[in-house]
Amino acid sequence: MFGITPIGWVHTLTSLPAVPVAIYMLVRHGRIVPSSKAGVVYFITMLLGAITIFPIAHMPASDVIAVVTMVLSLLGYGIGRTTVFGKATKYIEVICLSLTVFLLMLPTVSETLRRVPDGHPIVADLNSPLLKVVMGGLLVALLVGVAAQVIYIRRQARAVA
Repeated sequence: MFGITPIGWVHTLTSLPAVPVAIYMLVRHGRIVPSSKAGVVYFITMLLGAITIFPIAHMPASDVIAVVTMVLSLLGYGIGRTTVFGKATKYIEVICLSLTVFLLMLPTVSETLRRVPDGHPIVADLNSPLLKVVMGGLLVALLVGVAAQVIYIRRQARAVA
């Protein structure tokens, strides 16, 4: 079904929960919240998804996305435990975790559009104009989302001061 191997299904089923969890946190909190239960689920499923891509990835870009996702996840979840970066800590956390959502959605959307419906996918290949537009939309959402998060953090800091 959908041309997915058994290990591909393991990857899909372990990483798929990250999508609704990320959407939930972005809608509810405006960001990924590492200390929440949803944040823990997101972290675990993101790492599982990144780790399980290595045996099934056919393009070098997939490995790069997986490694970058793991690094950003670890940094985003770990940075709040240190004071080394001072006031920049919250900004680094938000930017890193927003980038993980972006890196999650790129292959999710691409794979979905190239596999569904089964046998007659919406797009035929990575050069599809529709896929390029959708990917561009994801980039715009990332840029607008990060800008909004940074403005929100800055306003919160000013209100406290």
